[in-house]
Amino acid sequence: MDRRLDRKLKVGILGATGMVGQRFISLLENHPWYEVVTVAASPRSAGKTYEDAVGDRWKMTTAMPEAVKNLMVMNVNEVEKVALGVDFVFSAVDMGKDEIKAIEEAYAKTETPVVSNNSAHRWTMDVPMVVPEINPEHFQVIEFQKKRLGTKRGFIAVKPNCSIQSYAPALTAWREFEPYEVVATTYQAISGAGKTFKDWPEMEGNIIPYIGGEEEKSEQEPLKLWGKIEDGVIVKAKEPVITCQCIRVPVLNGHTAAAFVKFRKKPEKELLIEKLRRFKGLPQEMNLPSAPKQFIQYLEEDNRPQVSLDVDFENGMGISLGRLREDTVYDYKFVGLSHNTLRGAAGGALLCAELLTAQGYIQAK
Repeated sequence: MDRRLDRKLKVGILGATGMVGQRFISLLENHPWYEVVTVAASPRSAGKTYEDAVGDRWKMTTAMPEAVKNLMVMNVNEVEKVALGVDFVFSAVDMGKDEIKAIEEAYAKTETPVVSNNSAHRWTMDVPMVVPEINPEHFQVIEFQKKRLGTKRGFIAVKPNCSIQSYAPALTAWREFEPYEVVATTYQAISGAGKTFKDWPEMEGNIIPYIGGEEEKSEQEPLKLWGKIEDGVIVKAKEPVITCQCIRVPVLNGHTAAAFVKFRKKPEKELLIEKLRRFKGLPQEMNLPSAPKQFIQYLEEDNRPQVSLDVDFENGMGISLGRLREDTVYDYKFVGLSHNTLRGAAGGALLCAELLTAQGYIQAK
């Protein structure tokens, strides 16, 4: 166990029966800092064992951990009761946006930190939306959020949309060259919709050129990552201007992006590649349990990155880039790949929780 912790922290998972909830449970099996003690879901699942509540809907490739099978599922709406036995919660609830906002604030007000996979609070101006290697300093806004909520230790932190992880890390590594205009098309896996091919057979051999709300998120969320805290809120960056198309493709896991970039200070290609390979952040420096050793890998082969070869790089927590080359209209173009349910969802939220724990924001109650 890490020397910062006297005992494992007790974790609750809100929305534990859904695909992202299941991913949290898989990732937390044998975690050195955390132990899942509470699972909560909708009233229809409440009162059943976790194994019975999930039934034949277990979507992970690994078996359901023995430790959670007999946990009794609690009603996620019984906030005080669920919060009582945990140090913090991960939120992956499947509700309307306003309902999610309300229930996550309710948990925070019981002095229970909430690390959310949901999009509902991403634009709440005093809620940090963090990729730990990119903008860990945004956790400082939590002190302002606590004042608004009237809490001492309760707060909400979120991770950004899964689609932006395939290109925003590269643009972050290149910030000193001042990228100011980006065009990106993302090719997004079906697990991003909480589906497998068994659930969604019509996706086999098919492409759908629309994913609701995704293009706006893909264009705007990177700007919040690169923003600054001013007067207790996060003010988004003005550049680069990003325009995006998001397409659903017949892949189970892995979001690919094809991106084009214009720079104010156009560098040599070799320098851009060096910046990618050397780019790291606090998770690497602090050696957090879920942190990839190498955050971004650059692949020289013309036919990489590929989902089948590269999506599990660094246990799905690393980003793969390739095909960086000069363009006839833009300065450069490249292809990026990230694992959408690991780095892009539960894994990204887990890494946020680890950094929040290491920095003292999440502690035993």
